[in-house]
Amino acid sequence: MNATLTESHYRNKIHPKKFALWVACASMTMMFAAFTSAYIVRQASGNWLEFNLPDVFSYSTGVILASSIVLHCAYIAFKKRNVFLYKGLLVLALLLGIAFVVLQYQGWLAMEKMGVQLTGNPSGSFVYVISGLHAAHVLGGISAIIVALVHAFALKFKVTKVRILRFELTLTYWHFVDLLWIYLFLFFIYQK
Repeated sequence: MNATLTESHYRNKIHPKKFALWVACASMTMMFAAFTSAYIVRQASGNWLEFNLPDVFSYSTGVILASSIVLHCAYIAFKKRNVFLYKGLLVLALLLGIAFVVLQYQGWLAMEKMGVQLTGNPSGSFVYVISGLHAAHVLGGISAIIVALVHAFALKFKVTKVRILRFELTLTYWHFVDLLWIYLFLFFIYQK
């Protein structure tokens, strides 16, 4: 009877790992909110170079959106036990995640060619630092997708509560970095 009570007690609450992830996402949100607030305050101080973001940042935004959709479709395929589609979409999500980071790097190179240096005007420095920190968080998500791929190809396929939870954690984090980039991209575009 005590085991049943404990089991039903946890069924109505958020899983501790999900809670920890949401707390981590909230703290990352606060960090990026602080950086964007600092951007606005520093911009108002003057000596601010206005420039348009290179087009490659628009492409990277499309890529990270696509990766989020693809990873979500992989999750659905996993739950529906469509092994081939699940594995294929997982590989595609990883490739799109890597493509996002490569495109971000291309964006930084394009900014440098425009004369916007990391150590030059504060406006460029903020874009480099904020987008670089975001890219570091994306690399963490790529690591989680790699772990998911190892599980997909190394373990016998089974839909279990543990595997669903693991996939949901990866998916939640990936959607978070996706939405975070969209916020940052729009922020950079409209804060000129």
